[in-house]
Amino acid sequence: MTTRHDGQWIIHNVNIVCGDEIVTGSAIVSNGLIAAIQPGYTSSPITENEPGEDTTIIDGEGGWLLPGFIDVHVHGGFGSDFMDANAEAYDQITKFHASHGTTGMLATTVTASHDAIEAVLAAASDYRNSDMRYAELLGVHLEGPFLNLQWIGAQNPAYLSPPRPDWLTDWSERYPGLIRQMTLAPEREGALSLIRLLRDLHINAACGHTDATYEQIVEAVQYGLNQAAHTYNAMTGLHHRKPGTLGAVMTEDAIYAEVIADGIHVHPAAIRLLAAAKPLDKLVLISDAMSAAGLDDGNYDLGGLDVIVKDGIARLKEGGNLAGSTLTMDAALRFMIECVGVSVQQASRQASGNPATLLGIADSTGSIEAGKRADLVLLDSTWNVQRTWVSGRAVYQR
Repeated sequence: MTTRHDGQWIIHNVNIVCGDEIVTGSAIVSNGLIAAIQPGYTSSPITENEPGEDTTIIDGEGGWLLPGFIDVHVHGGFGSDFMDANAEAYDQITKFHASHGTTGMLATTVTASHDAIEAVLAAASDYRNSDMRYAELLGVHLEGPFLNLQWIGAQNPAYLSPPRPDWLTDWSERYPGLIRQMTLAPEREGALSLIRLLRDLHINAACGHTDATYEQIVEAVQYGLNQAAHTYNAMTGLHHRKPGTLGAVMTEDAIYAEVIADGIHVHPAAIRLLAAAKPLDKLVLISDAMSAAGLDDGNYDLGGLDVIVKDGIARLKEGGNLAGSTLTMDAALRFMIECVGVSVQQASRQASGNPATLLGIADSTGSIEAGKRADLVLLDSTWNVQRTWVSGRAVYQR
């Protein structure tokens, strides 16, 4: 479990994204929590009381202070995959993504055998109970195995399964609160009752790798479907007489829409359209990063499938389907601002506030407010990460 950092530190001369506002001034962090935000540009921080001799003063150099990014759909990074199911791999992944501003994430599986998925649950449970040194593992996202073969994408078809409520019940009893999200195809027989079970267990239910019609998604929402995995990808598209899964995701306000903002998976104009269609609090940036993120082009593996990364684009060796991404959350934020054209505040909400609300942790993190955890990222004027803090503890410094 992540521990708070005792003591006080202050960052000044920084543009602080506080919800819909930008405050130029200082942020004071005490014992792992945001103690205060003080507006006003000064060369040194102003506090009601002189900072103690143990207080660290940080010059933000006119950069940006944002809430740390929360990635609900990430498979790995820097050569490791959550399917490796060991602490060394999880350290590697959380350390790498912390260097790109992520302070919390869900360990995302791929379609695999029952035993392989169970191994991830066991490893993630142990890791959460350890002294996590980098980005915090907030839980597990099960992507599959209850998916549709027609939209298999980069999932391994050998391990597809019809919905198994007995698996979910067993895992939830043995690892209470660990599973936070499941991606499934709502049109599969038995999926609707599984969605209801997911929501009863306080697990987010996402449609993905699905051949569902518009009507099937609308019906699934009535059972509790509240999320869409990597919107536009691996789902039926929008047609003016058959709105499909995509049409339902765009028009059903109950659905949080994930999007991979890399310009490869989705064109910026299509992201702009999605952002216009969804309520402000229902668009969520994800990386969908695989183990190749942070490494050079070459040959990799995803769920037992061979992947070739060329020019930073990951594709299956057989068939050429996109196989996750090499994206990081800071790059997604930059893409939203520079290519899609959203405001800094809106991009920050999509990378932090909205996923925090989706996970039910917005009372403690996901935005910069007094009393909340100091899960923070400092970026320069061109959106390069300079520092990352989790509960006030420095986990990365450039």
